[in-house]
Amino acid sequence: MTLAQLINVLYNVVDRMYIGHIPQASTLALTGLGLTFPIISIITAFANLFGMGGAPLCSIARGKGDHERAETIMGNAFFLLVTVGLGLTALFLLFKKPLLYLFGASSQTFPYADSYLTIYLCGSVFVMVGLGMNSFINSQGFARTGMMTVLLGAVVNIVLDPLFIFVLHMGVQGAALATIIAQFLSAAWVLRFLTGKKAIYRIQKKTMKLQWPLVKEIIALGLSNFCFAITNSLVQIVCNINLQQFGGDLYIGIMTVAGSIREVVSMPINGVTSGAQPVMGYNFGAEKYERVRSSIRFTSVACIVYTTVIWIVLMVFPEPFIHLFNSDPQLIKEGASSLNVYFFGYFMMAFQQAGQSTFVALGKSKQAVFFSLLRKVVIVVPLTILLPRMFGLGVVGVFLAEPISNFVGGAACYVTMLFTVYRPLKGASEDRVTADT
Repeated sequence: MTLAQLINVLYNVVDRMYIGHIPQASTLALTGLGLTFPIISIITAFANLFGMGGAPLCSIARGKGDHERAETIMGNAFFLLVTVGLGLTALFLLFKKPLLYLFGASSQTFPYADSYLTIYLCGSVFVMVGLGMNSFINSQGFARTGMMTVLLGAVVNIVLDPLFIFVLHMGVQGAALATIIAQFLSAAWVLRFLTGKKAIYRIQKKTMKLQWPLVKEIIALGLSNFCFAITNSLVQIVCNINLQQFGGDLYIGIMTVAGSIREVVSMPINGVTSGAQPVMGYNFGAEKYERVRSSIRFTSVACIVYTTVIWIVLMVFPEPFIHLFNSDPQLIKEGASSLNVYFFGYFMMAFQQAGQSTFVALGKSKQAVFFSLLRKVVIVVPLTILLPRMFGLGVVGVFLAEPISNFVGGAACYVTMLFTVYRPLKGASEDRVTADT
């Protein structure tokens, strides 16, 4: 799962790496691409809503031996992903121009954003199916096959990007075209596996008939990851608007780089927490509670150690990370100090990830949704608006909102998980041993 996350990150950021080095237009093109992130995040949010909402339920049903329910959950999720994907495509194509200007576009950056987004939206359904249904491959225990889904798309994207961007001189349009071709192949791979003989549960026409009680369960459990992605979109919008006001296009470009670096360095903790969820869900369904506790401990320690090391490296060597995405001397100079602010105390993010992934894995949707909203909507968004206007902080205030949210939100999420999940599981495990004896 961790390797799959690495490949997935390369899938997502390779466009930015190439676009950020387009001759004579690198910074404006990269900034234009950054303006499309809120819309791309919304598409990802709906893929998470149905994919990550249904997959843990599928794991729990599999652990209980209820195979019919598990397969029906998967079929319902697939139908929702396709229909909602088509709806989002039509909606965003219709309103993309006013949305991009609302999100902080200028007359210089709009053409780049518009060129990329128009092509990307034509492949939205492929994104939804590939990302959403791959969770069901992992939930059935085929992590290697799930990894191959993103590996296929990533390799195709990495190969086609330089061909379309630099050889055929298609610029940002070439990057978008490479992405949707890669997404199409990933979606085709997923569907081939989930309709084939190797899958434990298969996509079948009879399971696509929506059962509204199941749909409600899928949405309720997927709401956490949905909120996480949708609030990311909200934060990106608020950040871009304020950065445009206090710093201009350059600082939107810096935030695009900061977000891209964050995706790269967050890969291992996303891999560990994603890999832990099917294990937790299966053992919780099978009432093997001590195994669930063991998964929580491993996930927590691994994430905290890793994020602490990454924080130190980023504080000492920010420039090489920026160079991956852009070589503009001014962006590198201003970006280095901004990164030091943005990633301050990054280890606290591990507590948010470990706590929230536990809530999702065990079907505790209310807690997972609450802490998603707490960190982004209650903390980050207000601070992003207020801090630039206080004490003359300006753009520094925009970048400062993120570390504050990590400390407050991360601590609140993890402590709540310890007292409401981890400790009660110990008592449940002891009761189970007594009953078996």
